[in-house]
Amino acid sequence: MGNRLSRVVTRTGDKGSTGMADGSRRAKNDARVHCLGEVDELNAQLGVVLSLLADEAAQHTLFAIQHDLFDIGAELCQPGKQLITDDYVMALEQSIEVLNADLPGLKEFILPGGTPVVAAIQLARTVCRRAERGLVELDNQEKLNPVTCRYINRLSDLLFILGRSQAHLDGSGEVYWNSKFSRLNRGE
Repeated sequence: MGNRLSRVVTRTGDKGSTGMADGSRRAKNDARVHCLGEVDELNAQLGVVLSLLADEAAQHTLFAIQHDLFDIGAELCQPGKQLITDDYVMALEQSIEVLNADLPGLKEFILPGGTPVVAAIQLARTVCRRAERGLVELDNQEKLNPVTCRYINRLSDLLFILGRSQAHLDGSGEVYWNSKFSRLNRGE
């Protein structure tokens, strides 16, 4: 494959627009460009998680997801393009089932923290939710591939379960919400 980008400094965005893969230009504060940034940030946060994660199966899953997120970026920078299919969503659902199989039932809200890797996973989950909100807003303006929004929604579920799974695998346990309103404090 030849060079995709021979020059990094192009100066073409100096006046507040950015080039899309279809050749069009959009304002840097355009909803579609905003979503591209959110998906890029999510991918970068998954890179942080991968740098902390020792679980090889989870690493493999997240690495595949990083590639999926590039496919979503390709969809976003080429309006009308549809790359994400139901197979992508099914793969996430299968991973969720595997990760969730050995976890105890959830009886209380979990605080994002415990260990650096669990905190990083939960941060990735919140970035994913933000990306999802942006995609929903963009879909209200310009119809997107409906599978893409489902994929991002399912990805946030996977990240929540992955955080729980890692807390159990590393023995740190989950950090539960503890307030005067918490069921744990009321003895329920």
